[in-house]
Amino acid sequence: MKKNTVIEKLKPLADRVLVRPEPQKEEVDGIQLAPGAQEKPQRGVVLAAGPGVYDSGKLIRLDVKAGHKVLYGKNLGTEIHINGEKLLILRQDDILGTI
Repeated sequence: MKKNTVIEKLKPLADRVLVRPEPQKEEVDGIQLAPGAQEKPQRGVVLAAGPGVYDSGKLIRLDVKAGHKVLYGKNLGTEIHINGEKLLILRQDDILGTI
């Protein structure tokens, strides 16, 4: 069984997006940071996106899709752990833009 099988099968609902955050910086200007001093990442890669939301009976699709690199606000979303990997589930509204 492949390690990422669960991640590949996870389908976010509505306007939710599954994001793999970029690794945290452990060193800044040659200085090793303690785990508590490291900032939470605000960039990541979209692994999966929901279909969108219905408004007046019409499906409004999401602007982001799998593979997009995104910026998102600090301390937003729900952190989940799959196969020892930290991932985030965000609403599309939590995403500030694509890179």
